[in-house]
Parts: sequence; C-alpha cells; structure tokens
Amino acid sequence: MNKFTIAIHGGAGTILKENLTAELEEAHRQGLQEALDAGYEVLMRGGTAIDAVKASVISLEDNILFNAGRGAVFTKDGTHELDAAIMDGSDLKCGAIAGIKNVRNPIDLAHRVMLHTDHILLAGAGASEFAKKQGIPHEPEDYFFSAYRYKQWESTRDSDKTILDHTAHDKKFGTVGAVACDAHGNIAAATSTGGMTNKKYGRVGDSPLIGCGTYANNKTCAISCTGHGEAFIRAVAAYDVSCLMEYKGMSLEEAMHIVVQEKLISIDGEGGIIGVDAKGNAALIFNSAGMYRGVRNNEGLNNVAIFQ
Repeated sequence: MNKFTIAIHGGAGTILKENLTAELEEAHRQGLQEALDAGYEVLMRGGTAIDAVKASVISLEDNILFNAGRGAVFTKDGTHELDAAIMDGSDLKCGAIAGIKNVRNPIDLAHRVMLHTDHILLAGAGASEFAKKQGIPHEPEDYFFSAYRYKQWESTRDSDKTILDHTAHDKKFGTVGAVACDAHGNIAAATSTGGMTNKKYGRVGDSPLIGCGTYANNKTCAISCTGHGEAFIRAVAAYDVSCLMEYKGMSLEEAMHIVVQEKLISIDGEGGIIGVDAKGNAALIFNSAGMYRGVRNNEGLNNVAIFQ
C-alpha cells in the first residue's frame, strides 16, 4: 500500500503572532485540524485523493474564519464572488468556476464541472445557471456575512484600493486549498477563495486557473497555491513546480523551493505553496511571515502550524 497523505492551507501572509489572540489562534488551529481530519478520513477508508481534497476544502469553506465559501471577503459592490478549482492527477481531468455568487461550497461546483461537462472553467452567469441545474446548495447573502470581513470592506470601500484579506495589523492572503496522495498512489489538488476585499471588474486570481494556483499530475505533483494571485499567474506557479520535477528531475521540495523562494520573490510574489507527490511525500513552503497549514499521513505525522 502506498503512503497516503493530506496537506492543507488556509492562507498565507504577514500573520504576526502578537496580533493574533490566543483564542483566535486556537480557533484557526482547530479549523485546520478539522479540515485535515476530514480529508484524512476519506483516505483512511481507502477513498480517492480527489474526494479527500474536496472534503478538506469543504470543511474550510464552511468555516467563517477562512476566506472561501462562508468566510469570503466583500467585493466593491458589497457582495461575494467565489472562485475554485479541482484537479485529478490520475487523468488530468479538472474543473473550475469563477465569479460565482451564493453557492455554499464552490469546490463542489468546480467538481461538478469536471464530472458533468466537457469544459474546464465556467464563470459568472453561466456558472450560476449550471449550479442551479446541478441542484448545488445555495445560501442567502447573510450566510456569507462576517463582521470581521465587513470591517475590512468598510475601511476601503470608498476608495479604489483592494486589500488582500488584511487589516492595518495583519496582511493575509485568503485562500484555502488541499493536496492529497491516496493509498493507490493517485494525487489531486483543490483550491477555493473569495479573492480580494473590494475587488471590482470581476477580478479573478490564480486559484481557479489550472497551472497557476492549482495543478495535479501523477507523474510529478499536486499543488495548491496561496498568495498574491497576479504574481502566481505571471509565474504559472503550480505548473512550474511540476515542470521542474518532470524536466529537471528535481524532488518536490527542491522544485517548490525554487518557485517560492526564488521565482516568486523575483517578481514580488508573496505567499506559499503546498504539494504532494505520488509517493506520499509532502512539502509546505512559503516566503511570507506565516501560512495557515497542516499535514497528516498514515505514518503518524499530524501537524498544524501558522508561523515560521
């Protein structure tokens, strides 16, 4: 049996310990552990990597502390626009959605795109129409309301400035994601986000873009990114890790290190990446002060962390 592993992230950035109360830190750690356990439970029962990453991301989408699903940030017009992507490394099938509103679990909709259409990325009104035809659970706007997110939006809504899920004391790139390797050696990745506070013009970041914020290929790795989306798009960050492994023979950790600590930094890209390979090895690398993250495998590893 192959070593099976699940790794997750809940955002990266300048997360300063002195600005995180003990209660809030514990709440984040508990949320990470619950998401980790949700994915691990699937793997432990012999389930697939794709189902494991979906389970972990749904757990994070349902947690108001994280900028995805229920905890999504406010757009310029005071609503929520959600993006997500999922990819199966065993056959390179993938699905993604962008600019969707009122869907409880965007990652579920992205998975339905993968399973039930001939397309990869659906956006806006078309994605909403597909969601309704699929019977995807929707929620009213107040389901997505968070006083913390509203305060962030209030501080910038009268300007043209966007903020990356931060307050004056805390810059955090709000995205959630998961990568997994199952007992059969198949790998998968999933990413979900509410994007930037005060975003306008239907802005879409790296999360739903295959190869930028999300990628999986059994030959190399499964990757989920969190950070300043525009930089990750320019770097084609997720696929770049895979390319370094495929064409230069690098290990997962070596490839991730080059992308995160060299290539992204060279274009002022702050954030982090989580990855697994088909042997169940995992790496979680970031160039920011912190990244909400966790990893668990069937060899006894079970760890959640926030700071360096």
